[in-house]
Amino acid sequence: MQLSEIDSHFEADLQAVDSAEALEALRIRYLGRGGALAAARDQVDFRSLAPEERKEVGQTFNRVKTRIEEAIAGLKETLGAGAATKDLPAFDVTLPPVARPPGTIHPLIATQIQVEDIFHSMGFRVFQGDEAVSEYDNFDAVNIPGDHPAREMQDTFWLENGDVLRTHTSSMQNRAMRELGVPLRAIFPGRCYRAEATDATHENTFFQLEGMYIDREVSVANLIAVMKHLLMAVFQSEIDVRLRPGYFPFVEPGFELDFRSSVVGDNLRWIELMPCGMIHPAVLREGGVDPEEYSGFAFGLGLSRLAMLKFGIPDVRLFNKGDLRFNEQFVATF
Repeated sequence: MQLSEIDSHFEADLQAVDSAEALEALRIRYLGRGGALAAARDQVDFRSLAPEERKEVGQTFNRVKTRIEEAIAGLKETLGAGAATKDLPAFDVTLPPVARPPGTIHPLIATQIQVEDIFHSMGFRVFQGDEAVSEYDNFDAVNIPGDHPAREMQDTFWLENGDVLRTHTSSMQNRAMRELGVPLRAIFPGRCYRAEATDATHENTFFQLEGMYIDREVSVANLIAVMKHLLMAVFQSEIDVRLRPGYFPFVEPGFELDFRSSVVGDNLRWIELMPCGMIHPAVLREGGVDPEEYSGFAFGLGLSRLAMLKFGIPDVRLFNKGDLRFNEQFVATF
């Protein structure tokens, strides 16, 4: 085959290639040692040519070789891409796109974010803790020794290493006092666990938020002011609060805080919301704080309970079911 014929023959052969194997055979036929291009070169007696003719013939051979190499490389890439996708299912480009509904924040997390922002505005910091804690942090450090009746009330899930899944975020009180020091304003939000029967208002896994305010001359009046500001900001309404005596091992005196508002129920119905009180001197001493010099208050706010009131959710178990129909109700809310 003459050099002048190689281009036209190659183009025709290239059009017939439909596989990687056929393409490799085409490459060998034209570019191999015994291929068409090598045979055409052997037919030329370069020694008999003048220098200018020799140069022109050599450049012509190189142009043809380069054109063939580029064409083979381009088709090889095309065949490779086709092989990678030939097993994929057919895609109908005329179909409408799959709708992607907007996401949402779970009502519990939304409530936690809002409460954290409110406490930030009052100078509190968020102190994160572990969900699996020592028996000391969960019980002994907050004035609940081994023989205390409250242990039975808060029976929970024990791990093989002796740690416990925390029954309340009060388990962070001792660590916060020792690691952050005093004066102290901090909240500890998170998930808690208790081995108890479930119903519309009780769940074995729930969210809680503990808070502490320790400084010189802190009083019950400070506790009431902080709680009232919190609830007014959450419900965006005027709030009445009251304290009833309540017993909790880590506070003395201890209270149950109730509130009422036209936004939740009616102005005449008091709603029990959170235990609270002045931090027990034994708890302060256990955290390395002198109760003769400092005082403070602590409270345990049920975030699950607060979210139920805020959004009118009738059953606490709905939070943990993972039902998208429940979550999607709150898309417009956030």
